[in-house]
Amino acid sequence: MSGTDFLAILGNLQDITQVFTITDMVLTIGLSFVLSAVIAWVYKSTYHGMAYSQSYVHTLIMMSMIVAVIMLVIGSNIARAFSLVGALSIIRFRNAMKDTRDVGFIFFAIAIGMACGTGFYLLAVVSTLAISALMFQLTGMNLFAADGREQVLRFRVADGIDYETAFLSLFNRYLERYKLISVKIGQNDSVRLVYLVKFREDINPKAFLSDLHRLNGHQAVSLINEADENGF
Repeated sequence: MSGTDFLAILGNLQDITQVFTITDMVLTIGLSFVLSAVIAWVYKSTYHGMAYSQSYVHTLIMMSMIVAVIMLVIGSNIARAFSLVGALSIIRFRNAMKDTRDVGFIFFAIAIGMACGTGFYLLAVVSTLAISALMFQLTGMNLFAADGREQVLRFRVADGIDYETAFLSLFNRYLERYKLISVKIGQNDSVRLVYLVKFREDINPKAFLSDLHRLNGHQAVSLINEADENGF
C-alpha cells in the first residue's frame, strides 16, 4: 500500500467522523504523550522512597493519552458522555496506593489529558510546566516537613523484664517523645514491642540502641524511618 492510498483511507475515515480532523487527533494524542512524559519525569525526579514502580509511571502516560482520546470522542455530545460513564462504571480498581502523593500525580495526568482532549492546548502546556516547577520547588526546599522525623523502634523483650516500666528511664533520657503502638505476644509468651519515637536533637541514636540492647539482655533491636515503613 502506497502512502497516497493510506492518506486516502484516512481521508475517508475523516469524512465518516465529521467531528474532528486528523490534525486534531495527532495533536491531541501527541501533546498528551509529551506532557504526560514530562509528568512522569517529574514524578521520577522528585520521588523519595523504596517502592518506585516503573509500571506506575507508564500508567500515568497511558492514562493521560487515553483520557485525551475519551474527551475527543465525547466532544460536546451529552449522550456519548453518559454512555462512557456507564461503560467505565464496570471497572473496579483494587490496588491500594501506598503514598497519597501518587494519587495527586494520577489526577495531574488525568487533568492534562482532559485539557488536551478538549482542545485547551495552551492550558495543558502552561499547567504542566507550572505544576511541575512547583513540585520541584516543594521537594527541593523540603517545604512543610515535620520538625524532626519520627522513627519506628522494634525489639523483643527479654524474659523476666517488665516492659511497662523497665525502659522508661532510658526512653526519657534519650527521646523527646515516644508512643507504644503495638504489643505482640509470640511463642513461649515472648513479647515484641513497637514504638514510635523521636530522638532529642543532641542525642546519638547509636548510643541509645547500644544502651537498650544491653538493658534488654542483648536482644536484637531495629530502628526504622517511619517514611520507609510501608504497609506497617
